[in-house]
Amino acid sequence: MSPKAPRDDFSDADIEVTEPKDYAAGLGGVFHSMEPAVKTLGLAKTAKLMTKINHKDGFDCMSCAWPDPEHRKIAEFCENGGKAVTWEATPVTVPRSFWEEHSLTSLEDKTEYWLGMQGRITEPVYKPADSDHYEPVSWDRAFDIAAGHLNALDHADEASFYTSGRASNEAAFIYQLFARVLGTNNLPDCSNMCHESTGTAMTYTVGIGKSTIAYNDFLESDLIIIMGQNPGTNHPRMLTALEEAKENGASVVAVNPLPEAGLLGYKDPQKVRGYVGKPLQIADQFLKIRSGGDAALLQAVSKRVMEAERRAPGTVLDHEFISEYCDGFEEFAEHIVHVDDAAVERATGLSAAEIDEFAERYMRAGRVIICWAMGITQHRRSVDTIKEIINLLLLRGNIGRPGAGASPIRGHSNVQGDRTMGVWEQMPDSFLDALGKEFSFDPPREHGVDAVHGIRALDEGKIKVWFGLGGNLLGAISDTNLAESAMRKTRLSVQLSTKLNRSHVITGEEALILPVLGRTEVDVQLSGPQYVTVEDTVCAVHASHGQVPPISEHVRSEIAIVAGIAHATLGNRHGIDWLAMIDDYDVIRDHISRVVPGCADYNEKTRRKDGFLLPNGPRDERRFDTATGKARMTVNGLEHVECPPGRLILQTIRSHDQFNTTIYSLNDRYRGIKKGRSVIFVHPDDLAELGLADGQTVDIFSEWKDQPDRVLRGFRTVAFPTARGCAAAYFPEANVLVPLDSTALESNTPVSKAVVVRLEASHTPVGVGRPVTV
Repeated sequence: MSPKAPRDDFSDADIEVTEPKDYAAGLGGVFHSMEPAVKTLGLAKTAKLMTKINHKDGFDCMSCAWPDPEHRKIAEFCENGGKAVTWEATPVTVPRSFWEEHSLTSLEDKTEYWLGMQGRITEPVYKPADSDHYEPVSWDRAFDIAAGHLNALDHADEASFYTSGRASNEAAFIYQLFARVLGTNNLPDCSNMCHESTGTAMTYTVGIGKSTIAYNDFLESDLIIIMGQNPGTNHPRMLTALEEAKENGASVVAVNPLPEAGLLGYKDPQKVRGYVGKPLQIADQFLKIRSGGDAALLQAVSKRVMEAERRAPGTVLDHEFISEYCDGFEEFAEHIVHVDDAAVERATGLSAAEIDEFAERYMRAGRVIICWAMGITQHRRSVDTIKEIINLLLLRGNIGRPGAGASPIRGHSNVQGDRTMGVWEQMPDSFLDALGKEFSFDPPREHGVDAVHGIRALDEGKIKVWFGLGGNLLGAISDTNLAESAMRKTRLSVQLSTKLNRSHVITGEEALILPVLGRTEVDVQLSGPQYVTVEDTVCAVHASHGQVPPISEHVRSEIAIVAGIAHATLGNRHGIDWLAMIDDYDVIRDHISRVVPGCADYNEKTRRKDGFLLPNGPRDERRFDTATGKARMTVNGLEHVECPPGRLILQTIRSHDQFNTTIYSLNDRYRGIKKGRSVIFVHPDDLAELGLADGQTVDIFSEWKDQPDRVLRGFRTVAFPTARGCAAAYFPEANVLVPLDSTALESNTPVSKAVVVRLEASHTPVGVGRPVTV
């Protein structure tokens, strides 16, 4: 008998607030990682999994995409990686009786936390059009339902194939192949909502939308700049790399509206001083920037670099690099000297002295890395901000040499690999040509929908069938109410998942949930045990081998499910043998080797113990595959978020016990929150100016153009040392406040880090309000 899931008996009314932490990890990190693992999995299973996670003969962590060092420790995982393993490998399963006892209507009021805590899904279930319940079905029946809907479409563009970053390279490759053989490029993915701005800006400026550094570059750098990123929660193993970098003489500058624990201090749990000594100071300088002011800060630093060069010609800029490898310098130099210092201070909330110190640190450093994440990419002008990151790096030749470069930090384990494998609605013709040649068909060329456009197309009735390969689109996307209303208009929604989430509750007329193997589990097919591959945030590709038996004999691998539906839908169209790909994943990798750039001999390379690095023009040879053949310096306007009096700029954030939309617990110990999530973090002086008190219950109204306000009711204010004029609340709860059409220029990424809100005293008890549009 499966262990029972907990009841939904918590209440946000019991929220406890204490002082936030000023360091990450340490003994607390060990306890909060291992205590639930041993309690849930048992000592033997915990030891087997935790000593294999991120090892060369083990499995890749299903959490973040932080790269692995060359020499691995016994415990090569972080606190949140341990939680992710525990979450996936739990023995708790959803019993067959669950589907009879719970209607979809009754599940609508359940939280993401409650849904996930019900355990692993162990058999396919189907919701008929005339029913409010799922019911178990066979795999053959599930495939027939999916194939029937797809074959009944008037056009393939009436289907959309969404992907999360948990899918393996092999699954992603055959998923995009299936969509394109069917006839559509509707391949939205989670990148659309996170690093799409990065890909847009970097492809334009340096010719590749990926990190231009390798792992060891962190250890050779003089200065590491961390912008809009919270490594202590979102990729904690980065703290070890920062510790090693600082031991080698590097300095760190952190730029963030919130003083996150992992940006302040670190106690390495694998060293004695991590328990008995003082925390290692991470940030040598912390710039508590106003949300949305990063581009202005970068322009101000570049201006100071140019002024220093003018005062001492030939001593500051890397003229040889600029002359040989860059274009656009003259236009940039003419523009940057006219940046208005007063406008910079208004946009950033920083003093001239703080910016002077930052600029001096940059100019003293011979090798500089700039890292960034969602705090940079989810703004209206995020693409321009990343272009300014590239401008600053190029001025002193900080791309294409050891210890220097641009380093976007991916937040989901294989989101970068999915894109490499072709999961993108805008893949270039060169990739489509190779795909068509390999499989003897003509792939569609018209660009498909991204995540935001996909929701709009659902709402307009243009998409009739929606697939989700992992993930939780309705939990992750902006404008929750609109997105859910749009999903209900589909004829069929299909979700490949390990556990329940919001996207299983809000469905089309018909719906399927298809249970998949976890990455921790052994995958045996006709040819024997299989492995899959992933790509991390620095373009390293390596194998992942499951370690424990599957949760049930009825779950199937992502590959088996995708290929099974493709076979049921397409048969042997174009002579593609989908079943052979299920029997032996080497068949898929052989196809990858002939289609995906940089993946020749893919089977041989991925069997190497260390895997391999994908080619990277800027990193490997200072080659920039841009329209001009050079790295492009750009001219960008200076613009910041206009916030009317009495309003705040809200950003959505994760709690520490959370991975994307997966909620591990109701605690956020680094920020001092326990037993709840219905909170909004506001500077105490802003609370006073608004006539509000710490601990008061408020309603949060978002204001955007002439649209009706969106509101979250019954949130507790928490006085917090964030930047003045800024506020923060957890997603997915706060996603309802982000308008669907409020997106970044060029990349169409939701603007989740710059939502103008007003707070009003509320009579709604904390934690019981429902998000609505008023």
